[in-house]
Formats: sequence, structure tokens, C-alpha cells
Amino acid sequence: MSATGFEQACAELLARDGFRRPKRVGGAGDLGVDITVRDDEERLLIVQCKQYQSPVGSGHVQKFNGTARPHHGADLPIMIALNGFTQPAIDFAQHHQLILMGRPELKRWAHGEHLYDVLGIQSTTR
Repeated sequence: MSATGFEQACAELLARDGFRRPKRVGGAGDLGVDITVRDDEERLLIVQCKQYQSPVGSGHVQKFNGTARPHHGADLPIMIALNGFTQPAIDFAQHHQLILMGRPELKRWAHGEHLYDVLGIQSTTR
């Protein structure tokens, strides 16, 4: 699957879960956002999808942190990596309250679980 195909597949899963107006905006100059979408509580999810052959490192997570909330106004910044994250990336994300989603979570999501159930996110409308 191409990088664009991976982003589109994630956008389709968001639509399946009832998120409103999923929009794939990834590509050159996307400033760290591949998908924007809102939930029923009007929270803005900014999603970055990485389909790298190796785990995503801290530098990519730091870059996402620098744009997700300050530039895009994310309520829930989520980075999805097909092959997971390095420990420094995980540590950084925890410190900055970024949501990371690796292959095990992606598999559960793709097989029918709602994104919020997979990630343990509370919602008052579900």
C-alpha cells in the first residue's frame, strides 16, 4: 500500500467509526497533518500516518508536536506508525500528551474496534 493509500485507509476507518468530515490532506508541505476530523464532541483530531520500514524516531514525533496543537489546533494529536516507535519517541510523546498508535492498535482498529476503544479515549456521546 502506498503512503497515500495508508492515509486514505485510516480516513475510511475514521468515517466508519462515525467521525465527521474526515479529510485527507497529507502530502508535501502538510505541516504534520495527514487527516483532520472531528468527533461528536467537536474535538479536532489531527492524525499523522507513518508507513516507515522501521520504528518512527523521536525527531518525527517532536516535529508533529510542534505543529499538531500550535499550528493546527488539535484537541487530540494522534500519530499512527505501521512499524511502531522507538523508546525515545514514546517517552517524548508521553511527556507531551501525544497519542501514539502502533501496529497492535492499528490491527484492532482495522478489525472493527472503535478508535476510542482501542486508544482508551473517553467520549460522552458513545
